[in-house]
Amino acid sequence: MWVFEIIDYFAGGSLDYSFGIRAWDFDAPWTVLTAPLMHANFAHLIANSVPMLVLGSLVALSGLSRFIWASLIIAVVSGVGVWLLAAPNSLTVGASGLIFGYFGFLVLRGIIERKTIDIVVMICVVIFYGTMIFGVLPQGQSISWQAHLFGFIGGLLAAYMLPRRNAAQPTLDYR
Repeated sequence: MWVFEIIDYFAGGSLDYSFGIRAWDFDAPWTVLTAPLMHANFAHLIANSVPMLVLGSLVALSGLSRFIWASLIIAVVSGVGVWLLAAPNSLTVGASGLIFGYFGFLVLRGIIERKTIDIVVMICVVIFYGTMIFGVLPQGQSISWQAHLFGFIGGLLAAYMLPRRNAAQPTLDYR
């Protein structure tokens, strides 16, 4: 994200339009995957960096494959939600859809998997980031509640869809 923002800065901000989600624009559907890499400015990027690092790292502890698939599911669900519900011709950039998705993923994973570590992670995530759930409600013109809401939904979907960690299968002893 930082590399893209630095390049965008020197390109005069033109990459945001090329890689951000333009609501109801059929010419660039792939932007649902690239928009999380772009940010409106450095303040926007800084605000997203810490929760992205913390929550993303916690999801990544589930394994690289699961992290990649969760990220893709969240990005697509968030991006399509933004594309469908944002004001026509609006431009949306930022990683907050992924951040809200990782939040949803970690919360539901703790509930579904019921492993001590997942429950502890879920509790910590709710304690430290729980108030962010209010971000799924409309707040202001420059904040994409659509990305937040659909990112959260994407995270729940990813936690439900992705394979659980295999627990050791009980074995029978025939002595």
